[in-house]
Amino acid sequence: MPARHDIAAETELWDTYAASAFKDDMEPVFCWTQYPGHGPGPELLGDPATALEIGCGTGRALAFLAGRGVKATGIDLSPAMVKKVTARWAGTGADFVCGEVLETLAADETTYDAVYSIFGAVWFTDPERLLALVAERLRPGGVFAFSHPPAIPGAYGPQGMYKGGFAGKAMYTYRYSYTPRGWTDLLEAAGFRDVDARVLDAPTAGHIGTLLVTARR
Repeated sequence: MPARHDIAAETELWDTYAASAFKDDMEPVFCWTQYPGHGPGPELLGDPATALEIGCGTGRALAFLAGRGVKATGIDLSPAMVKKVTARWAGTGADFVCGEVLETLAADETTYDAVYSIFGAVWFTDPERLLALVAERLRPGGVFAFSHPPAIPGAYGPQGMYKGGFAGKAMYTYRYSYTPRGWTDLLEAAGFRDVDARVLDAPTAGHIGTLLVTARR
């Protein structure tokens, strides 16, 4: 049975996240992994003139790309986060849109050279609905890339996730976890090619790695 997302409740969850994750003194940075300075950088996107980040969070990656001359746009569900990042990165050229990713992608006919997600919307949106919409927003040959923690062995598909542990108000969402082979199958079914899905080891042995996926339209 598909997970039933309550968008109003999830908006509240991500607004709460914005209050803790956003820092006024943040600087632009582009990193695919949860470990600063670890792993590849924006070169995985190729050399795009335009890029869309889905689930852009703090906007640091978009500000980094905009600083390199990329026309950079981000979508985020949280009104609180979009307000913060619009003010913080004003003047960089990055644009921020508040909206639910499936609805926004379906309504906007703009196409991009690259679409990406760093621990963002790809992890929290049903791929059977999302991937086809991403493909429509990419120009032919465009790059789709995303990262998030790898699946826990044996736990695949939608996984419920509470915000802030197991006490307090019940705020939750769903994340979607698959093996690299599983992601490859999903992407190819959605019309992508040249799929490279792998787990990048953490800088410290035995620590949680990063699922890193690239594909082309």
